[in-house]
Amino acid sequence: MAPTEATPQHQETAVAATVLEARSVSKRFPGVVALDDVSFSLRAGETHALVGENGAGKSTLIKVLTGVYQSDGGEIRVAGEPVRFARPFEAQQAGISTIYQEVNLVPLMSVARNIFLGREPKNRFGLIDFTRMNRETAELLDGFGVRVDPKRPLHTLGIGTQQMVALARAVSVQAQVVIMDEPTSSLEPREVETLFRVIE
Repeated sequence: MAPTEATPQHQETAVAATVLEARSVSKRFPGVVALDDVSFSLRAGETHALVGENGAGKSTLIKVLTGVYQSDGGEIRVAGEPVRFARPFEAQQAGISTIYQEVNLVPLMSVARNIFLGREPKNRFGLIDFTRMNRETAELLDGFGVRVDPKRPLHTLGIGTQQMVALARAVSVQAQVVIMDEPTSSLEPREVETLFRVIE
């Protein structure tokens, strides 16, 4: 499809909205300045990579953005509104999902239960509708190119597939921002290629 040229009256809507913004964010620990005047903005549909040496503050920034840590200065905005998350759940409610290097899922539960944990579809009797949950899980994972039995226990899957399940969960809760902390560190080259293809 050829790109179209924005007319003056549509130029403002042609630019994607800013979904997450940091303004002069700082974080200090005893004897250490972990973050110093960090500013950036993310727009819908963009993909960014944060690169730096160990101890550069990458993980600290993620934890500040998601309410694990409180910043010592600056401001975080979601969809243009200032926010201050007291805990990770509040960040999730605001549409920010994080996938950590160590997958934060329940190993003994099925793939489907992990994706829908806490918001399982119910039937007319108020019971979990496993048929619907498994079907929707299969459809969701198929969109990522992952074909696995939704009833299969998570711990029986490879790390790469578990990452995909975590990513599918983030998408299923309609996250506006998905943050991945060192997502490729435990993956095989083939799994890295699949992950990057899904992100794109």
